[in-house]
Amino acid sequence: MGHCTMPAAAKPKAAMLKAAPKPKAAKPRPAAKPKRKPAAKTPTRSAPAPSPTAAPVAAPADPSCPPEHAAMGHCAPKTPAPAAQSVVPPPAATSAAAAVNDPDCPPEHAAMGHCTPKASPPAGTPASMGTGGTALPAGNAPAPAAPEANYADRVWGREAMAPARTAMHREHGGMSFSQLMLNLAEVQFRNGRDGYRWDGEFWYGGDINRLTIKSEGEGTFREDAEGEVQALYSRAIGPYFNLQAGVRQDFAPGPDRTYATIGFEGLAPYWFDVEGALFLSDKGDVFGRLEGYYDQRITQRLVLQPRVEFNLSAQNVPLSGLGSGLTDAEAGLRLRYEIKREFAPYVGVSWERQFGDTARFSRARGEGTGGFSFVAGVRTWF
Repeated sequence: MGHCTMPAAAKPKAAMLKAAPKPKAAKPRPAAKPKRKPAAKTPTRSAPAPSPTAAPVAAPADPSCPPEHAAMGHCAPKTPAPAAQSVVPPPAATSAAAAVNDPDCPPEHAAMGHCTPKASPPAGTPASMGTGGTALPAGNAPAPAAPEANYADRVWGREAMAPARTAMHREHGGMSFSQLMLNLAEVQFRNGRDGYRWDGEFWYGGDINRLTIKSEGEGTFREDAEGEVQALYSRAIGPYFNLQAGVRQDFAPGPDRTYATIGFEGLAPYWFDVEGALFLSDKGDVFGRLEGYYDQRITQRLVLQPRVEFNLSAQNVPLSGLGSGLTDAEAGLRLRYEIKREFAPYVGVSWERQFGDTARFSRARGEGTGGFSFVAGVRTWF
């Protein structure tokens, strides 16, 4: 822009020295006119100014050197690309597919040479699918092996760390534990035939394999009790169900029976506790049982438990007083108060009924075939 020229500035400097003694000598500032004359006449300083044809090309081609900076000689714009290259640009810089598949390099950055977009995926790849990481087509390749926490082996050795690793596995799910549950332990009041009833189980083992002992029965205060004991091997077949197999032994005033047993127990959807079993006696008789209950929590301590049980027989067994088909059923409703989770007294009502030939055998012996009873008991576990 030619603001000043050293030879032309010498003359005004001498005039200022001569006029220094006079106080008003500083006014003749029009000495700037000689400055403008040499700037206009000096071609060397105006040479860097961009030509009218170069400015439009430099602005888009080199944003780092704007036209106003180039006009002052602060920078020199880069030479624009040849016309042949601008007609046929590289596909990586102008491809719409590359702009879509490479968000790290937008088209405007690629045009200024700041980055290079990645190549577009093959023609058969969907536009919404990536080309790496987890964005891969579905397949059936096996999952990689889970890593083993063996960093301490590098210092102490694998054999020295084996006992510690075994103890850690046992304490975090591989250990054995047990539970004793008395779901029913009650007294029943019914028409002068007051009695009692129990139903519980004990198990010991781990998450997969367990030994399970079950027992249930009933009796009256003036007669002997009748019931059963089962010894079962329990195997987990899923997160909520166990498959069980073993033996059952009856004890009653009549003939005792031994049965081979296979059954299941678990937690059905909506938190229904269910269990069922088939029994094959040493005399060839086949029986079945299905029962379930549900804990409806009214408050954190008050729980209402409806309960049903069905017993079936595949044939008539007159010696045991059982007929074929549905032999008997029981439905009850019990309300318990959990003083602790492990100890909860309850009261309720129970209804029992015999059916078919089983009821006929009972009437022939002068016994009742069922009815209502009020119950009071305790549910406990530890």
